[in-house]
Amino acid sequence: MIVVCSQCTTRLQLDDAKIPSRPFTVRCPKCQSIIHGQPPAPANGQQSALSVGDAPALENTRFNPPMAAPVFKADESVNDNDVQAYGNAPSEPNELARLLAELLQTGTPAAKQRNSTRLRWEQRRVLVCVTPPRREAIARTLVDENHQVYIAENTSQAIERMREDKMHVILLEAEFDAVEQGAAFVTSEINALRPAERRRLIFIHLSTTARTLDTHAAFVHNVNLVVNTADIDRLPQALERTIRDFNDLYNDFNTALNIAAI
Repeated sequence: MIVVCSQCTTRLQLDDAKIPSRPFTVRCPKCQSIIHGQPPAPANGQQSALSVGDAPALENTRFNPPMAAPVFKADESVNDNDVQAYGNAPSEPNELARLLAELLQTGTPAAKQRNSTRLRWEQRRVLVCVTPPRREAIARTLVDENHQVYIAENTSQAIERMREDKMHVILLEAEFDAVEQGAAFVTSEINALRPAERRRLIFIHLSTTARTLDTHAAFVHNVNLVVNTADIDRLPQALERTIRDFNDLYNDFNTALNIAAI
């Protein structure tokens, strides 16, 4: 059996004879992180997979395209969220007229200054990759702060959403989709980004042991922010502080390239 470390993506080969029959943890010899593993499914020698009526082999799953993580919608405000899914469009005539005037002035200093700032109705896109018990609480907390939240139920949904849309924030828990080693694949996908793309992403690690806003733990895990699971209610404040500090750090860089802050 092979397991992959979610922090440094080191692959470890384990002896099948020594693997317990229940979920287990091992320590990565390279970065000393805890790796959560699941025992392999027991083989059934009396029944062939093709003899089972609902076997996946009979469903032509290779023709089913993977689905991206869906947008989270609060039950009490579904209609409002539908409108806000792509941002609240400016409704004031004066605001619309001003934007049209700036569009006609493309190339002028005023237009360049406008391009380097985030439009006030734009929403940050947040991909949440956590275990089921924490999904709704985290999603509601972020939606209340006017973020567009996507909830990934498994590794496939997370990867597809990352490839379809540019995410501004990704929140990952080490136990996410432990059976498929989801944390390792999501981390690998982020590490494979080009530097220009990685600089436009805030990567958050949800931990049960580290302190919230611990910069040393964030450096060790190669993330922008660490949040303890006991401080989920403080997540929006911690995220805003991290984004503010990040934008201040890259302020001159973004100004030189005439790009908006995150």
